[in-house]
Amino acid sequence: MLSLPRRSALVATAAASLTLLLGACGSGENDKVAPERPSAAAFPVTITSSLGEAVITEEPQRVVTLGQGSTETAIALGTIPVGIEEYTWGSDDTGYLPWIYEAVRSKGAELPEQFTGGEELDIEAIVALDPDVILAAWSGVTQEQFDLLSDVAPVVAYPGAAWSTPWQDQIKIVSRALGKADEGEDLIGDIKKRLSDAAATRPDYPKYTFSYIYNTGPGTLGVFFPTEQRAEMVAALGLRPDPVVETFEEVEGTESAVIGLENADKLKDTDIVFTFYSDAKNRKEIEAQPLYKAIPAIANGAIVAPTEQPFVTASSMINPLTVPWAIERFLPLIDEAVAKVR
Repeated sequence: MLSLPRRSALVATAAASLTLLLGACGSGENDKVAPERPSAAAFPVTITSSLGEAVITEEPQRVVTLGQGSTETAIALGTIPVGIEEYTWGSDDTGYLPWIYEAVRSKGAELPEQFTGGEELDIEAIVALDPDVILAAWSGVTQEQFDLLSDVAPVVAYPGAAWSTPWQDQIKIVSRALGKADEGEDLIGDIKKRLSDAAATRPDYPKYTFSYIYNTGPGTLGVFFPTEQRAEMVAALGLRPDPVVETFEEVEGTESAVIGLENADKLKDTDIVFTFYSDAKNRKEIEAQPLYKAIPAIANGAIVAPTEQPFVTASSMINPLTVPWAIERFLPLIDEAVAKVR
């Protein structure tokens, strides 16, 4: 199965795992935290996922989150989880993803407990948190994990395949589980407005095409489709996906295609390349490859390849906290790449 950086490099790199693991705070997002409490009429609610049903009988007080996006959405809705899945790759020196740390601290609230996730999910740690609900709308939680956790609390999992829930649906699912469906719709509208407002400040961006690529080691080359969240964020800022991307065959459930380094020349009409590397060693190896260096955008230096793990993570997912956090860091990098287009 194709490795994609969801979980920890969002995730160190796709090569770190053969599962689909695979992006805020600052000013503004805290204004969107909903002060209203859910009405009693919002419960009970039943949310059906691919793994089973979650029946939530009353407003959750103790929320635990798995995967990504659910934590940020819950915080933006005014509910700070008691426990969250840890993401060492992407966290800063606080030990937390910075937009989460900033949002919680800005409210003078207690930071959530963090626990090991993914295939090594710490069930005992979750049990000790005594949750009322477990939110995992965009995650890789397995059927076995779902069944075990459902004995602890209702588990709100994904409606389709693991790691494939569109960001709008993630917000709708989480907000419904917390009894704040209307506020969730407001969050979606706010994200769209933030992106469109940012795009309006860069009226020249639509002149340029882009491809968002990745590697799983030397000799490999993959391309994300425009519907994948990191590519979707770039497109929402005004750049146009290179039409060639749509000619590639998707690796099922990944919103990407593996085209192989031998087909790097297919990106000859891409103006700007977006990518990331797992570490300095990976970057050196990949950029030393003649076929890779020959991609026109890379040869011209029209490349956006951030090295800071928190930013790579934030720009890889769309949710109420990552979008404002990422935009202010993204635009200067894109401007630099645009200046090098030939």
